[in-house]
Amino acid sequence: MATIAKEMTSLEKKMLALGVREEDIVENFIRSSGPGGQNVNKTATCVYLKHLPTGLEVKCQSQRYQILNRNLARHILLSKIENKIKHDFLQKQSLKAKIMRSRRKKPKKIKLRILERKRRHSEKKSLRRKIREIEVA
Repeated sequence: MATIAKEMTSLEKKMLALGVREEDIVENFIRSSGPGGQNVNKTATCVYLKHLPTGLEVKCQSQRYQILNRNLARHILLSKIENKIKHDFLQKQSLKAKIMRSRRKKPKKIKLRILERKRRHSEKKSLRRKIREIEVA
């Protein structure tokens, strides 16, 4: 029983660190499937959790007992939320870096190279123009 109490405190700490509130989680209990015999058929040991702000869902039926599935489902949900937060943060950082790179002033050599490439391209295009017939007067 002491391990379950420790699990709850670690869960609460992790929820607090991630900013997840208990009110934001919808919890349902469903009948499990698979091995387990009469216990699985008669009791709702499968746990379904949904975090409303992020829309992340978790369904856990790996254990035979509901309380173990609840703890495991909460751990899985919190790790998913943590991964989502990290992913969003990295995406914002890369977007900022991309904007900074695009706004950065180009070196003079690169500017000259770009202008030269544009000049050559315009020459190529000018060669494609239709030839006008010269009227003989």
